[in-house]
Amino acid sequence: MALRKRGIMQTDKFYIDGEWVTPASKNTLDVINPSTEETIATIAMGSIVDVEKAVAAAKIAFKMFSLTTKEERINLLENIIAVYQRRVADLAKAISEEMGSPIWLANVAHAPLGLSHFESALQALKAFKYEEPNGTTSVVYEPVGVCAMITPWNWPLNQIAAKVAPAIAAGCTMILKPSEIAPLNALIFAEILDEAGVPSGVFNLVNGDGPTVGSALSSHPDVDMVSFTGSTRAGVEVARNAAPTVKRITQELGGKSANIILEDADLETAITRDVTGLFVNSGQSCNAVSRMLVPQSKMNEAIKIAKAATEKIVIGDPFAEGTFIGPVASKAQYDKIQRLIKSGIDEGASLVIGGLGRPDGIDKGYFVRPTVFANVTNDMTIAREEIFGPVLTLIAYKNEEDAINIANDTVYGLAGAVASENLDHARKVARRIRTGMVHLNGAGLETNSPFGGYKQSGNGREFGTYGFKEFLEAKSIYGDIE
Repeated sequence: MALRKRGIMQTDKFYIDGEWVTPASKNTLDVINPSTEETIATIAMGSIVDVEKAVAAAKIAFKMFSLTTKEERINLLENIIAVYQRRVADLAKAISEEMGSPIWLANVAHAPLGLSHFESALQALKAFKYEEPNGTTSVVYEPVGVCAMITPWNWPLNQIAAKVAPAIAAGCTMILKPSEIAPLNALIFAEILDEAGVPSGVFNLVNGDGPTVGSALSSHPDVDMVSFTGSTRAGVEVARNAAPTVKRITQELGGKSANIILEDADLETAITRDVTGLFVNSGQSCNAVSRMLVPQSKMNEAIKIAKAATEKIVIGDPFAEGTFIGPVASKAQYDKIQRLIKSGIDEGASLVIGGLGRPDGIDKGYFVRPTVFANVTNDMTIAREEIFGPVLTLIAYKNEEDAINIANDTVYGLAGAVASENLDHARKVARRIRTGMVHLNGAGLETNSPFGGYKQSGNGREFGTYGFKEFLEAKSIYGDIE
């Protein structure tokens, strides 16, 4: 089975100081399969005592691991990559079961993305120079220290590996608190690092909830850095908890990203592609471009294309052949999406397709109807709040300047998209969107390019060299160069 190692299930233990240890608390939580609403595992839930043990282990381990050579960490990353490659199928199956991702998506995206971050971190480490001259000063880069990592459930391995891989490359030690909604892949991940020979105390895992384990980690005086991915609301709490000890914080938070379909775009191609892209992972992506901005004169045509594309979306059992999207990850998420769909109806948006309740023929599981709203104005709730589900809003714009203003009229600034037949035109518009990332004509992510946002979408960057540098301190040694 995916979670077995030497015949022992590890769901009732934490990984601390290189060992699977019994938690201090007897509190547990059921892991629910969102497709069936059935319990598939029961995990231990951590306490402040468990956090203290994990932080102490990481603090001790940092003394030696921070002194390891570049070559030693290169070898370690290569070992992790080799073991990870053997466990990809286990990781994919766990993700499908615990958060509802179709198995095809788990196999081609969820599990491989984690591997990609280790490969990107390895390349960043190989190319990085830890010392550089600056006049008579030597600038030396050193690991930031003990890092707390708090990760979400929507792309669990992506967010775990995007933090752990560069931290190991930099020479940091860490404590991971994965989402309690989708924790099983993280336990397999811990097994991978253990088998790969990560030194004791360098990587530690404590399951638990945000108010208990998350708060204890973000406020702990021996934690030097918190890397957090999640909602803006939770990110604010992390920042508050971390403020008294003035630790470094990197945050990848919410988004309400706009997709500008320019006048010169091929409407059929762009809308069909981007409607389908939005629904991947049941719309549960922080960088989802869920506000589609179309020319006012082309709204009726855009509605027809978006409806036709949505009608082709197959929703159902994540393990069934042909399924394109599965359920959303939890009942809480399902209820939130239903509330927001209702708000769209109540506030006067035109419901093109989808709506409230489960899809026809499905009576169990947290399945949401792929939904499209048209004639949405940017002051409506569904245009302001992050829905985090398979819901698209079509917003009309008068002219290009109006489109740019609407795109930027949000507290968020994570991602955006521009569609145009003229790449130079798309480039000019992209440079006016106040976000950390912009996708031109459906271009996908690259794990060696910076990932992160402006405004209330967070601060700091992840992926590749950019994420690697977040785990380093710069030290000036004056007079070191004659």
